[in-house]
Amino acid sequence: MMIHYYQKGTAPRTLVLFHGTGGTEEDLVSIGHMLDPEAHILSLRGEVNENGMNRFFKRLAEGVFDEEDLTMRAKQILKEIEELLSRYELRETALHSAGYSNGANMIAGMLYLYGDVFQKSVLFHPMVPLKSGPAASLDMAEIFIGAGLNDPIVPYDNTTQLMQELTQQGAFVTMKTYEMGHRLTLEEVEDAKEWYTA
Repeated sequence: MMIHYYQKGTAPRTLVLFHGTGGTEEDLVSIGHMLDPEAHILSLRGEVNENGMNRFFKRLAEGVFDEEDLTMRAKQILKEIEELLSRYELRETALHSAGYSNGANMIAGMLYLYGDVFQKSVLFHPMVPLKSGPAASLDMAEIFIGAGLNDPIVPYDNTTQLMQELTQQGAFVTMKTYEMGHRLTLEEVEDAKEWYTA
């Protein structure tokens, strides 16, 4: 079972959180509460250790993903989420997700591989997860992408490609841009909340 944080909510929604490189299951909890104060919160810790930093999948270099590992771990994490939903009696709730950087890339990978496993997904500073492109329909998926125009880690045209590929599979994608590099700002979180609650 993955190390995780769970907090019971009052609404029939579960928000699954995925931290960035070097983060823990506690990193995005406050942001999760900002996005949806009433949702059940289920925050995961990545199981890959890269020089002491937690990640959700391996990479070959900065910005170069180990796609075989990503594919394997996406399947494992989806199974873990199903087990956690059963454990906490959340299987009847609407399932949403939010992630930053490496966590956002894992969510994107799951969407590419398995379609609309999440109804709403907030992706802060994501990249295209798989060069082969998405393999499943995303007709029921709503996605918010926060992108840095001057992000030193994620090229802007890569994020644009991600938006286009998700849209081509039927997803409803909203993308907003910011000028604070790879940093996650309050403005970005507030924009995501406005989108999420609309």
